Amino acid sequence: MLRGVAVLFAGNLLWGLLLAPLNLKVLPLVPWAAVPMAAYLWLYWRYIGGRLGPAATAERRRESLRANPLAPEVWALAIVSGLTGFGALLVLTAVMARLIPMPASAPIVFPAPMPQATAAVLLIMASVVAGITEEAAFRGYMQGPVERRYGLATAIAVNGAAFGLLHFPNHPGAVVQMLPYYIAVAAVYGGLTWATNSILPAIVLHVGGDIWSLGRLWITGRPEWQRSGEALPLVWDSGVDRSFMTSIAGLVLFASATTMLYVYLRRFHTPPLKR
Repeated sequence: MLRGVAVLFAGNLLWGLLLAPLNLKVLPLVPWAAVPMAAYLWLYWRYIGGRLGPAATAERRRESLRANPLAPEVWALAIVSGLTGFGALLVLTAVMARLIPMPASAPIVFPAPMPQATAAVLLIMASVVAGITEEAAFRGYMQGPVERRYGLATAIAVNGAAFGLLHFPNHPGAVVQMLPYYIAVAAVYGGLTWATNSILPAIVLHVGGDIWSLGRLWITGRPEWQRSGEALPLVWDSGVDRSFMTSIAGLVLFASATTMLYVYLRRFHTPPLKR
């Protein structure tokens, strides 16, 4: 657990606390911070994957990262499976919006002189940093040991709760209410990692998902869990209606399809995690 937290902080603190804020103040016309961060990520990835650093711990780091290569046909099915999981998440937010008031998120604001192209590059780099470091930490270093000892469900619950707590700045007044959402996100990424025995597909989907969600937040001012600027009526006030039941049915359908695809991936394409 602590090793996963260390991997997370070692990967993203440089960007979040130094390079990105500095780029907003110094030469904001150019996305120069993306260059040193890309170089750092390359070194970081090689170290946590056991290709740099002490030879005595190299094998342990390689196994902990779980960045195992996949065959092209496995890649294709993994991406389709993960996108199906994304569909389940979208429907889940529709269900949650009828059960609890969905929190707003702080808007993304860039300095006035910064061109939109520069802002877009910085958002993309932020997504790459989050995708690589969070999957390495949560689904690699953190999920693997818990999964081996206690099983997949416990591993997803543990890293999902930690994943949700990490995102508390997005909605500091609704941390507990949003935990089910983040545990569901962890189930999509963690289940895919379990199915393929690799964090690589989850990284690709995580980066793509963050580019979409951050871009949407930047353009509309709304996080991915808010469909519109108007709050939907809660079922506790309006009663259960056809729209709510349709969302429930969609959630069951997408969740079931994702589960079946993950089981298929694990059974026919990849070996289980070594014990």
